[in-house]
Amino acid sequence: MDVNKKLNGTVLEVGIKGRIDTTTAPALESELKESCPDAESVVLDFADVDYISSAGLRVLLSVQKQMSKRGGMKLVNVSDDIMEIFEVTGFSDILTIE
Repeated sequence: MDVNKKLNGTVLEVGIKGRIDTTTAPALESELKESCPDAESVVLDFADVDYISSAGLRVLLSVQKQMSKRGGMKLVNVSDDIMEIFEVTGFSDILTIE
């Protein structure tokens, strides 16, 4: 998994490439929590995410809770396969997905 972060004003833009699973989720969580204090909102670009496991979903939920106290978090460019995972798990009702 590769993570590219860019602070655009008060918006943290994060591009994620690869799989978000048990092995990579802790690194993603660390990357996001390290950068979130500087941002009012977070945009996660899922265009290159191939797979997300329950460990990855937990990271998204954790960051969502943290960012809901500020400007929020949204996911963009979510593939049909990843969207299906969000729908089956109910995360499509919790997360802002565009």
